Amino acid sequence: MHYTVLPYYRRFLNLFPDWTTLAGASLDELLKAWEGMGYYARARNLHALAKRVRAEHNGQLPDSAEALRELPGIGPYTAGAILSICFGHDVPAIDGNTRRVLCRVFNITADPTRPEGRRRLHELATLLLPPGQAGAFNQALMDLGATICTPRRPACSRCPWDEHCQAKQLNVQESLPVRQPRKPLSHHDIAAGVIWRNGWILIAQRPPSGLLGGLWEFPGGKREPGESMEECLLREIREELGIEIQVGQLLATVQHAYTHFRITLHAFHCHYVSGEPQNLACAAWKWVQPEELDDYAFPAANRTIIATLQTLDNPPDKE
Repeated sequence: MHYTVLPYYRRFLNLFPDWTTLAGASLDELLKAWEGMGYYARARNLHALAKRVRAEHNGQLPDSAEALRELPGIGPYTAGAILSICFGHDVPAIDGNTRRVLCRVFNITADPTRPEGRRRLHELATLLLPPGQAGAFNQALMDLGATICTPRRPACSRCPWDEHCQAKQLNVQESLPVRQPRKPLSHHDIAAGVIWRNGWILIAQRPPSGLLGGLWEFPGGKREPGESMEECLLREIREELGIEIQVGQLLATVQHAYTHFRITLHAFHCHYVSGEPQNLACAAWKWVQPEELDDYAFPAANRTIIATLQTLDNPPDKE
């Protein structure tokens, strides 16, 4: 599973081999290169971090925890990983895999996501570090959790800590770490318009912060109670771009899940009627030719719409 990211990783390094190149790229270029990997906030943070590293640290990532934690997108785990793996500092790096291993080996029943549990894990991880080998040790714990001490059906017989694992001895390994009950995912119906005008399609860029920030999309939004999908789309286009459209036939229906909610995206062919597009609730807008859609970074659900468009032999009347 984790090998899936390797082609993206290699392509990304080819495009942005150093901090200076990354800092000099536009956010659009970075998001396009990141497309398909999700977690777009990470891409935006990486772009902001590169600019800070270039401006404040002479293009070199700092090697102190304090300086690292001041940079965008760097929390305790990322700082620990950088300091131990890149700079050889004797500090722990506790990701989800490491957390699971430690909770099982030491039978930690405190919630590892809360302050007491986090403090206990940090103490244990620090005590276990072999001096001068923290980077290798941290990576070994991550790999152990990813490949052997897995969330379900851990391969305990293959684990080098099998004889010392308190959870294994008590047969509670699959009950740890303690997890908070998950709330059911909410669901939203979203209407999106593929708006045609004389052979061109209107796309909008999402605001730079927030969910999918900086990505391009077919404009639209969430249906309100009592609205039809067509009514929703007319309202959203007015609120987002200030134009009038005519909603045509349904093009595609896409199911998609995010971390905290699910959506059903209903995409309609639409025809431009009147008004000049404005950035009312978007960062930017553009009229593009259908073949130009691949030049822009879109969310995965919108990519499915684009793929459907590309299968059409006869796009709708564009006049």
